[in-house]
Amino acid sequence: MQVDFYHLTRDPVEKLVPLLASKSLDVGKRVLLVAEEGQALSDALWSAEPPTSFLAHDRAESAAATAQPILISDTCEAANGASYIILADGRWRDEAMAFERAFLLFTAAQIDHARSVWRQLTASDVATPRYWKQDGGRWVEGP
Repeated sequence: MQVDFYHLTRDPVEKLVPLLASKSLDVGKRVLLVAEEGQALSDALWSAEPPTSFLAHDRAESAAATAQPILISDTCEAANGASYIILADGRWRDEAMAFERAFLLFTAAQIDHARSVWRQLTASDVATPRYWKQDGGRWVEGP
């Protein structure tokens, strides 16, 4: 399993989530977007750039949750059958290991937690962690 660590140093999570969700859909994967508070992320998916690239999504408590390509939840239960999970609030959840790929988005304030998770995953040999950082306006894989 692959776990991508995204260190948010320049742009807010609301700017990165639509990019990751869009790329996931492009490769035919459904997404579970996990955050304690999902309204700002829902708004970001509505207004993704370019304007013609609306990212269809809904909340986990919706009656149509199973049909959604992107599902927003505060838990790791993928009613939509997602194989990718985006942990957008900087908190690792061990349930993410049940997915094909996980994305952990974290800020400078959450770096100690991210480092701890990195060490845990590296020691377990069940996941391949990768670190991404911003270089100007681009995301590049770090050392």
